[in-house]
Amino acid sequence: MRIGVIIQARMSSTRLPGKVLKQIQGKSVLNYLLERIGQCLGLQDVIVATSTDNTDDAIEEFCEESAVGCFRGSLENVAERFKDAAVNYKLDAFVRICGDSPLIDPQLVDEHVELFRQGAADLVTNVANRTFPHGQSVEVLSTEVYCQTVDKMNLRQHFEHVTRYFYEHPDEFAIKEIKCPIEWDGANFVIDTPADFKRISTLIEAMQRPHWEYHLKDLIHLDFQLHELSQA
Repeated sequence: MRIGVIIQARMSSTRLPGKVLKQIQGKSVLNYLLERIGQCLGLQDVIVATSTDNTDDAIEEFCEESAVGCFRGSLENVAERFKDAAVNYKLDAFVRICGDSPLIDPQLVDEHVELFRQGAADLVTNVANRTFPHGQSVEVLSTEVYCQTVDKMNLRQHFEHVTRYFYEHPDEFAIKEIKCPIEWDGANFVIDTPADFKRISTLIEAMQRPHWEYHLKDLIHLDFQLHELSQA
């Protein structure tokens, strides 16, 4: 079974434009994410799915410089972009990751992929009933089932949010969920706003070893320590 990760990325974010290429200690947000995905064991392809809008030319240039696959599709219809990317790369299934999650836990990705490989699932997810912090969202989807489902989508939020149709119609799919085994007390590892970018930058700057060695429990612990210091 050929499984790849498709990373959703664009430059035209309204709350923090260009966030995926913003620099933290000399590396872009997208670079951090790719380095962490590079630690995963069960993936055959890594693809950045961006849009054909000229604002995203910089993302394609970054991918070329980084020797990473890049697929360009619709800016507004993200669901169609994922469908076309998965078909173009001949994936049997794909992991969906958002480009604003530079600290995704590679072990968590591997856990989702392994559960999917065991069979009997159209979708393996930790998003349906969120128990993980933001910035640790992972979804693994059957390409065949996903392509069939895109044809059923008819609302703007379906096209924009990619998998919302699955969660609105759970009886139509075999969905397996992974629950967070640890307490995380308000931790947030997504970059959506300037304040998020500052917080994640501070977190990365405080790391004492390579960032990809910090798994979810480590990130939560470090985040708690930094919060305590800021309140002292």
